[in-house]
Amino acid sequence: MNDFGNYRHRVMYYETDKMGITHHSNYIRFMEEARVDFLEKLGWPYERLEDLGIGSPVIGIECRFRCPTTFADTVEITVCVKEYNGVRLKVGYEMTNQNGDTVCEGFSEHCFVNCDDRPVRLKKVCPEFDLCLKQISKINE
Repeated sequence: MNDFGNYRHRVMYYETDKMGITHHSNYIRFMEEARVDFLEKLGWPYERLEDLGIGSPVIGIECRFRCPTTFADTVEITVCVKEYNGVRLKVGYEMTNQNGDTVCEGFSEHCFVNCDDRPVRLKKVCPEFDLCLKQISKINE
């Protein structure tokens, strides 16, 4: 993993369920928050990509829950680029609690599209972002 991807989320009461633990659907939101933060730290905030006419919808997602979190826990999410081929991006997430225990591991897969939701190759539409993702993915090999 890398230094770009540390993101912290404090579990809110509304994110818990009747069992008193964070509802599983919230971990997907945590992943998306961390991905957006990761892009910003890389110098490619989502707003910049949208201004360039580039979107990156989710095309796949997976989570493995290891241990529950509860209200007011702090979840630290480490983000890394697992795979990138110019068209698709696979982002990895490792979530730990304040005790350092792994609470969830997962990944999300994204493609890149233009304003008409047509797939694009970043190398052609935004070579600088393409290069950035290629360099980051090599760090994590």
